[in-house]
Amino acid sequence: MPSFSSVLVANRGEIARRVILACREAGLRSIAVYSDADADAPYVRLADDAVHLGPTPASESYLSIERLLVAAKESGAEAVHPGYGFLSERAEFARAVTDAGLVFIGPTADVMDAMGRKDRARAIAERAGVPVAPQFPADAVPAGAYPVLVKAAAGGGGKGMRIVRDADSLPAALEAAGREAASAFGDETLLVETYVEAGRHVEVQVFGDEHGNVVHLFERDCSVQRRHQKVVEEAPAWGLTDELRRTLHESSVALCREVGYTGAGTVEFLVARDPAGADRAYFLEMNTRLQVEHPVTEEITGLDLVQWQLAVAAGEPLPLAQDEITASGHAMEVRVYAEDPYAGFLPQAGHVLAVAWPEDVRVESDLAPDAEVSTAYDPMLGKIVVDGVDREDARRRLVAALDDTGVFGLTTNLGFVRRLVAGDEFAAGEVHTAWLDSEAAADVLRPPTVPEEAVDVAARLWARSVVVGTDDPFGAVDGWRSGSDPAPVLITLTDAAGRAWTSAVDPDVDDGGALAIIDRDGVTIAWQGQPWTLEVPDPMRGGHQRGASTDADLVAPMPGTVLRVDVAEGDTVVLGQPLGVVEAMKMELALTAPYDGVVSHVGAAPGDQVPIKHLLFTVDPS
Repeated sequence: MPSFSSVLVANRGEIARRVILACREAGLRSIAVYSDADADAPYVRLADDAVHLGPTPASESYLSIERLLVAAKESGAEAVHPGYGFLSERAEFARAVTDAGLVFIGPTADVMDAMGRKDRARAIAERAGVPVAPQFPADAVPAGAYPVLVKAAAGGGGKGMRIVRDADSLPAALEAAGREAASAFGDETLLVETYVEAGRHVEVQVFGDEHGNVVHLFERDCSVQRRHQKVVEEAPAWGLTDELRRTLHESSVALCREVGYTGAGTVEFLVARDPAGADRAYFLEMNTRLQVEHPVTEEITGLDLVQWQLAVAAGEPLPLAQDEITASGHAMEVRVYAEDPYAGFLPQAGHVLAVAWPEDVRVESDLAPDAEVSTAYDPMLGKIVVDGVDREDARRRLVAALDDTGVFGLTTNLGFVRRLVAGDEFAAGEVHTAWLDSEAAADVLRPPTVPEEAVDVAARLWARSVVVGTDDPFGAVDGWRSGSDPAPVLITLTDAAGRAWTSAVDPDVDDGGALAIIDRDGVTIAWQGQPWTLEVPDPMRGGHQRGASTDADLVAPMPGTVLRVDVAEGDTVVLGQPLGVVEAMKMELALTAPYDGVVSHVGAAPGDQVPIKHLLFTVDPS
């Protein structure tokens, strides 16, 4: 029998939903927590009980240990599941939970202290015989060591991380990474290691229990990344030799045994080719929690890792021994983000008009129509997971699933990831961790233009849906005319760039299940994941103003805080010169001069909170 019967889920969104459903399957009472922003979220209604934490900012809700413990006490929770993200790797939270007499569903606080910091984890990995990358003192990096990677010792998610290619760039990178790390984790300690070019990110899923058992559940490849955050994951990792795969598995288990690890964890490696042409693995870090990408491991093993977490936390031994764990087939997962891939992957906010998820595949999301997505939290909206008999089968199924997905009213990465996984480079397994930052990714990162086929389908949908008096044959948009064959139905639509498209359509032709929102003014169609808004020209309405700002204006790309203002009105600037820095989502965004000119307007001061599209600087051409 479990040592607890109720679980407080200290997270939100699709993460909370995943844990709540697992608790329901295990016969445990689930308790959700929510901020002001999430009061009407679907996961809150899904749980058996729910407790309000506080205001929208995470610091006053999901990151408040005090508020979470009060919620646990008020709700009668006996255990706490931290999910992944937020406080899931904070040793002080795990310690506070157990000190309050509750069960923490995760590793012990002492293990989190040891492995949650990259500097301590590296030292432990070396003792366990895990391969590591060369490391250097921040103030004494050898001239021949570049490129190097500067990374925060605390935390993860790509925060406080910089690639440095020469000695002149190191001081600025250390300053920026330290400031970002202090903001995100409250700790500005940094590590400097050799940066391995064109490496693959391969990680091993591990599990331990209180009885001394430790197993691995094979490995995943998470090499498709932007800003050091994962976009596409798959299991197993492709193309590894048996020897390298064995090294990854055995060293990961050895690391867990070294620290007495319990629960779910992930040991992350960088795999790259050495000068002799052999693939080598270098330890990166250990994540002392369940990972966002755990579903791909579940798909190839047929196991439920959250159920394993609940069992281990209840003091039970691992459900299976190492030789009883098998894997078959291939699985892939795409993370759906509220972000603009064609504007530096900047997080986006907005009102969700409609959502369409693919059928017959695994979807993990808590996103609902009419939701308000803000930049207060991580921009991930959900995950789409597929499996296949092999990698190519899984990839094709993922492309098809993305074709059947649409998010309307909010800018997302759906069209971008569809182009990515459908591309030759991903199909050939040529995407490494730095690929999206290289020239090789130029085509997939170039904003697409609306496909003619999408316009034709949109025109057909509009012709079929918009009728004036459906009982009046003279009002139908069907080309009917007296005494003659039907005339071609010509529909003209204009795209966001003002280009006019005219299509001859037959409203009776099948639209192939296209996803769209239609009204009298036009159509927004999701085509291969990418939404396109096409309007019906109306001379009585005039045109829509596409935006009042000019090339001279630099606006806030999202709500944030102004960290620095480097210029004043009247200053002469040159192309690329820094004008200021805005912080949003714990990420620093530098604004630079678009050309040589004179600053004619400065619209903020350091410390100001600015909304999205706030005019920060105007630069008049010289």
